[in-house]
Amino acid sequence: MPYTYILRCADGTFYVGSTVDLQRRIDEHNLGLGSAFTRRPRRRPVVLVWSHWFDRVDLAFLFEKQIQGWGRAKRIALIEGRIDALSELGSRGYSGTAARQDAQTSGAPDRWEPPAEDDGGEAAEVS
Repeated sequence: MPYTYILRCADGTFYVGSTVDLQRRIDEHNLGLGSAFTRRPRRRPVVLVWSHWFDRVDLAFLFEKQIQGWGRAKRIALIEGRIDALSELGSRGYSGTAARQDAQTSGAPDRWEPPAEDDGGEAAEVS
């Protein structure tokens, strides 16, 4: 089954890829056998933060390339499931510059971290 996926690297960067075997590919990235980007020791370990399966490999690849053109704020919106914010954030260098700058300067930390989990196992609110 083809997937497009986003990994959070140990240094806080994101890696976007596509594959037909998601778990195998994540393991390869963590072993330093993945892309040149994740081979760098400072980027490992990597953690899967978002994935979506497609019916066809070409569609997964096309969506990978689309996400690779997005800025950090838009990738975070996708990871967090804020689909309505995607159109406001636009692509790098195009529409959405003001919304993207607001998202990046709203006091958010330089490194995106997934929301902390409370004792009930549900995602805690992040301010």
